[in-house]
Amino acid sequence: GHTTGPSLSNDKLYKFAYSAEVYVDRLKASLKKSAGYRFSSAVDVNLLWRNPDNDDDQLIKITIRDVQVENVNERPAAKNIFKGKSTEKIIGKDYLQALQRPIVVELVRGKVKNFYSYQDEPGFTQNIKRGLASLFQLQLHSGAAPEVDISGKCNTTYHVRQDQVTKVKALDSCEIEKQGFTSHNQILDVSTKATSATVYALEDSFIKSIKAEENYALFLNSRRKTGAKIVSKQRLELKSVQAGPGLIAGKQVAGVIKTLDSSYVAVPLVAEPVKSECKKCPLLSEHWQSIREHMHPEKLSKAEAARSFLSFIQNIRKATKEEILQIIRSENKELLPQIVDAVTAAQTPASLEAVLEFLDFKDASTSTLQERFLYACGFASHPSEMLLKSLTAKFKGDIANEEIRETLVIVMGAVIRKLCDREGCKLPAVMEAKRLILNRLEKAKKDDNVRMYLLALKNALLPEAIPLLLKYAESEEGHISNLAVTSLQRYNPSFLTKEVKETMNRIYHQNRKVHEKTVRTTAAAIVLNSNPSYMEVKNILLSIGELPLEMNKYMLSMIQDIIRFEMPSSKTVRRVLKDMRAHNYDRFAKMGSSSAYSGYITRGPDVSSTYSLDILYSGSGILRRSNVNIHIFNRNAELHASQVVIEAQGLESIIAASPDEGEENLDSFAGMSAILFDVQLRPVTFFQGYADLMSKMLSATGDPINVVKGLVLLTDYLQEIQLQSGPRASTEFLGGLAIDISGGMEFSLWYRESKTSVKNRVAMFVGGNTEVDSFFIKTGMETTLEVETTLDFISTVQFSQYPFLVCMQMDRVESPFRSYVTKYESLPSGRQYTARSGKAELLAGNEYPLHQENSNMCRQVFDAKSDSSSSWF
Repeated sequence: GHTTGPSLSNDKLYKFAYSAEVYVDRLKASLKKSAGYRFSSAVDVNLLWRNPDNDDDQLIKITIRDVQVENVNERPAAKNIFKGKSTEKIIGKDYLQALQRPIVVELVRGKVKNFYSYQDEPGFTQNIKRGLASLFQLQLHSGAAPEVDISGKCNTTYHVRQDQVTKVKALDSCEIEKQGFTSHNQILDVSTKATSATVYALEDSFIKSIKAEENYALFLNSRRKTGAKIVSKQRLELKSVQAGPGLIAGKQVAGVIKTLDSSYVAVPLVAEPVKSECKKCPLLSEHWQSIREHMHPEKLSKAEAARSFLSFIQNIRKATKEEILQIIRSENKELLPQIVDAVTAAQTPASLEAVLEFLDFKDASTSTLQERFLYACGFASHPSEMLLKSLTAKFKGDIANEEIRETLVIVMGAVIRKLCDREGCKLPAVMEAKRLILNRLEKAKKDDNVRMYLLALKNALLPEAIPLLLKYAESEEGHISNLAVTSLQRYNPSFLTKEVKETMNRIYHQNRKVHEKTVRTTAAAIVLNSNPSYMEVKNILLSIGELPLEMNKYMLSMIQDIIRFEMPSSKTVRRVLKDMRAHNYDRFAKMGSSSAYSGYITRGPDVSSTYSLDILYSGSGILRRSNVNIHIFNRNAELHASQVVIEAQGLESIIAASPDEGEENLDSFAGMSAILFDVQLRPVTFFQGYADLMSKMLSATGDPINVVKGLVLLTDYLQEIQLQSGPRASTEFLGGLAIDISGGMEFSLWYRESKTSVKNRVAMFVGGNTEVDSFFIKTGMETTLEVETTLDFISTVQFSQYPFLVCMQMDRVESPFRSYVTKYESLPSGRQYTARSGKAELLAGNEYPLHQENSNMCRQVFDAKSDSSSSWF
């Protein structure tokens, strides 16, 4: 009768040759030099039973014989890890026997209905058999349908042309249990492209040959040429058909199976997760001893520190709570902060329990470690609900140090946002933490408390917090309104409703009350950045000329930057300017030293990065705000890599100048606030109040204040891949940053000069390992990238005359860049083949060209400098 699947003849033995090859290599490389291996064998197939009521229901027996394992590419004897070893020695006697035990497959209309094997079969050999059995599944008419095989339940499409059938499996649709996680931000993450196709040649309604190929390509989104590919090929070829055993009589499948071998059981065709045991893995304490020297604070701007940090995280992820605590409790205080960075970044239940057991928030003497723990939670690559729950519980408990209390709630905001970004906004712990922050903000009386909950919202970016932020922006003074406005500035413009824009316009134009310059300029920036209307732009341009001196210059500079850098609103701005030509000259020829400027740090095919730098002064030449931002973006995503804002107010009295209008009552204050990788950190105060300022000025050493120091896990990617030939592959990419940012502000009354500097020292290390794990061999490729660099930003102001001279400098030092690739094949016995290649280069330093006006001023400042020896007191 007619069948819709492959059909075997009675009393025949079909003898096939089978091979499964695995290759691992760089994305663009040819497979001729890849790491990998070839598994080959004979495969015997015969029909056991056909359903008397349905020709299309058949039981077939599949037996693997004559197994061989060899290199996938020719290797000289010295580099051949299999040389001189028998298959039994390579695979192991028990595994080899298990492989050679036959399996039975029930095919109904060409699809595998049941897969029979032995219960106690090792997972690794069972998966090889599943890979082979899955090849026998095919349909003889074109069309698409979900299908279950070794890869899981996948969308599968068949194309049939005479005696040739092509089966295409959409691997990204496969439903299968997999371990792994991805990074929080798409720019820091890894992308995968996967394809699978199998071509069948048929003869006499059965299989003549099968060629299957599966490809996985993985690459870093930030540098697409760094990545790996895994190629898995299977071949099955009919060698001969001989006389074979007869059929077994029976009505039901179950009876036939029992007659055959009562130990047979039906097992799922979908692969089972397996992992080979680590034979020679070092203990966590041994590993720590081997990297300890690279983790000293003074080495934190070296690539080796970042590399050690990442390898430590990998080992902590395999460790128990007890092993982790043993290291934390035995280390000295110089190294503990780095250990806390790594233990927190590991994000396993055991590592979280260990660090929480060790840290005592009731003890103020360990606040440095508490802060490092909290920031590492804020930077967490895939935070869990459990983490937020633990932080909320700590916040409700006793905390000895007030700054830690602030940092804790600020970090809770960052964790809320990351969980919400992953569809976790409705989780009980997230709901509770959101309620806590919003309710406490509503009830807060003291400015300090208001500030801390606003900072938490600046990280959480909850849509429901916008009305509250608007209230604080418009009705409060100084710090608070400034913080509310800068929080609104961090929202995606799509959240900024008509009401937000109306409020920002009112603040900028001071329709209801007088606002500080810092608040007004931020409000204007929000309007100009959220698709402003013609009238909104026109009103802002008309105001220029009526503003206080330095603010005029600043706004003018902001408008010029929008046009020059072709920001989204530049078209509207150009239209308005064209219509306003008549009364432009006077308005746009303002003196002053404030400025806003944006430029590219790098422009690449995969990602680009920009810096923006703006400085606002008071009329007497004292800095009000300097703001340096670095953004990284690609076609689909953006990352606010860093922001360092230095703010000062009420300093006019030092140089006996009069404050600007509306700013007569501001207290003397200077401080610094930073955002790192989209997380707002707790702001640092340089001084607060006149007395504090005087004592610091008289003792000023000009030593920079450390803002951020530590190790941050940025890229954190681990995915398991089930290959259709049986083995499991895994790909892991970790990217870490060792970072040291310091900033400072110095005065010389003698030379009437002030100097603000921010030094960013960073070392980055990315390591990727893509590995195919068959119980008898591991093969794969490791990729590493490392770079060390320093970005300096210095602004010098001389206020002995007006307009005062301002010189801004932004430099990147010469930076070493190294990348390596190591391909490997290794046996459990320790015998190993490796091939390593790499390159090291020096990326040239760069002095970033800020605007022309700035370059002219720098010449004047440095000419003036050379006339007198400079001394700071």
